[in-house]
Amino acid sequence: MPKVTAWLDAHIAGIAGPYEFELIAGGRSNVTYRVRDAAGTRFVLRRPPLGHVLATAHDMAREHRLITAVGRTPVPVPRTMGLCTDADVNGAPFYVMSFVDGVVLDDPKKAEVMTPALRRAASEHLVDVLADLHAVDVDEVGLGDLARKDSYIERQLKRWTTQWENSKTRELPEIEELAAILKRRIPAQQGVSIAHGDYRFGNCLTDVQRGRIVAVLDWELCTLGDPLADLAYIGIYWRDPDQGPTGAADPSGIEGFPFYDELVERYAKRTGRDVSDIDYYRAFSAYRLAVIGEGVYARYLHGAMADSLPDLDVMKNSVDTRAAYGLEMARRVRP
Repeated sequence: MPKVTAWLDAHIAGIAGPYEFELIAGGRSNVTYRVRDAAGTRFVLRRPPLGHVLATAHDMAREHRLITAVGRTPVPVPRTMGLCTDADVNGAPFYVMSFVDGVVLDDPKKAEVMTPALRRAASEHLVDVLADLHAVDVDEVGLGDLARKDSYIERQLKRWTTQWENSKTRELPEIEELAAILKRRIPAQQGVSIAHGDYRFGNCLTDVQRGRIVAVLDWELCTLGDPLADLAYIGIYWRDPDQGPTGAADPSGIEGFPFYDELVERYAKRTGRDVSDIDYYRAFSAYRLAVIGEGVYARYLHGAMADSLPDLDVMKNSVDTRAAYGLEMARRVRP
């Protein structure tokens, strides 16, 4: 990667080639490399998926802008070091940020090294960091023009309803009923916040020795919106102690991790927000994930992503499960 090496040498202070690049995350999402320079200094390079050509630097520049802005707040994020918008350097725009040492807790096995007390501490800090994120004045940090500030749920429902119609592979009455309830019972939005869009242990780095979140990652879905959507999203993956773990993208369900309702209560105390409609937002999050899942399933089914074929029945059933869970939550919502 001679062009990347030359760019790094010219634009990033305190490092020097040659560089070693190690892929640490990839796939349909943005790709992340751990990089080590000649002196052993570690940092991170993030770019779009390989083979994915962007017409503009919008995605990388937007993500870089977000992390830079959030870096001026109490929310822990890597420190941005530089942005390259010249696609000739690396085939697509990319940015560089500091390396943060921590564990991505996306499986119960990764939490087994922690004591029950540390598991609880990490869970509580996960909520506290989210509360800090939602307390950020978006105008003060220069993100006031990132997106519209009003009618978040209405706009999201319109988007995902259209997406369902365009990608569905079959009729699913649960989805239709769920969408109808969600449209009928939209709660009043409680202010505007930076909405991460995919906030959970699996998108954070955790110091497992201290039970602390040391960096929030994966900001590509971030926008401005209703803060309770982020809180509810945690609950889609969360397993209460009496349910046991599933191993599906979350460490919860083993001893020490609190009940989800405890997290909601902690958030309410930290923020002062009314969380009585949290089941609505859980239903909305399940609907959103079901529609996204159907879109991915449809692309695999039609051969557009045949490079690594998963179990299609499992994928299809996960959509059904999300829809059923969302409908269960929606039916709890006050008329």
